[in-house]
Amino acid sequence: MEVYLDNSATTRCFDEVADYVAKIMMLDYGNPSSMHLKGVEAERYIRYAKDTLSRILKVNEKEIVFTSGGTESDNLALIGTAMAYARRGNHLITTKIEHPAILQTMQYLEGQGFEVTYLDVDEVGQVRIEDLQRALRPDTILVSVMHTNNEIGSLMPLQEIGEVVKSYHPNIVFHVDGVQGFGKAVIHPKKLKIDLLSVSAHKIHGPKGVGFLYINEKVRVLPILFGGGQQKGMRSGTENVPGIAGMAMAADKMYANLEEDCNRMRHLKQLFIDGISDIPEVYVNGKTDEDSAPHIVSVSVAGVRSEVLLHALEEKGIYVSAGSACASNKPQTSATLLAIGVKKYLLDATIRFSFSVFTNEEEISYTVKALHELIPLLRRYTRH
Repeated sequence: MEVYLDNSATTRCFDEVADYVAKIMMLDYGNPSSMHLKGVEAERYIRYAKDTLSRILKVNEKEIVFTSGGTESDNLALIGTAMAYARRGNHLITTKIEHPAILQTMQYLEGQGFEVTYLDVDEVGQVRIEDLQRALRPDTILVSVMHTNNEIGSLMPLQEIGEVVKSYHPNIVFHVDGVQGFGKAVIHPKKLKIDLLSVSAHKIHGPKGVGFLYINEKVRVLPILFGGGQQKGMRSGTENVPGIAGMAMAADKMYANLEEDCNRMRHLKQLFIDGISDIPEVYVNGKTDEDSAPHIVSVSVAGVRSEVLLHALEEKGIYVSAGSACASNKPQTSATLLAIGVKKYLLDATIRFSFSVFTNEEEISYTVKALHELIPLLRRYTRH
């Protein structure tokens, strides 16, 4: 039996999306910048995607800029905003549990002369509003906070954050990394006072290598890629038409059954947590109620290194992750686990299980049974 529980790393493409992408690559393969019929056909897919995504977000079509994925969207948001408003101020704010695409970009900007405040989070991975209020300054130009933490599934209080930021100064740009939240939650940027929102297609059963950045039309962002001037100069480069169209179809499918799918994933999440609750010294990190992501569970297993458990599960056909997929192949401690105060002896003993619309109860039962068998066995071989 094969059980894929690493959906926060990437998801299996919807069959219909894969077929749609293949059709465009094989039949409607024109360059959308070309003036002939093939180019016009390709441009129609771009317009379809803008219409679909803007409808889901309740924003204007011209506020959608297509990118190569979440990392590029984050880089464009942070670097493009910092450079655009550098004369007004040089202070940026983010949190200590952001994705590396944010944290490393912030480090780059520090090297360019910007000052960055990294906010602590509480034991469940949420920003304290009072900490944000204290951090805001007259020279603050950007606040970047993730929607959903990719390791423990904590949700940030975006409504409150947006209100605090805009109350302090309406011109401070508010960016949200929505890569793990889009497709799992209703996100209306205008209502939440979000100026910039990063999204990636392969987290929502779309193709890899494509994403978008929502940019509020009132916000200035300087481009970081230059060339043919596509997308009104904001992001040069021939548009990935098959990927863009596939992303739009995947998003449409995710939001068509959003409530039902999220409720089912939340049920599976609780089933999983209940199933492992009687294993001694197994701890679930962060919140697990409705104020958490429906698809992510972070589990620390005392006495078993995460890499050992990961490969033991792999031998049974179960695929999981040791924290963030972007960092799980590197020997480094999770910034998120450190920030929420996970005990030192559990830092390298933590596994992430993440579900999708394809996950079912049989797979959860099989995984729970495997954990009951493997954990006591692996603990016997632990060196003391």
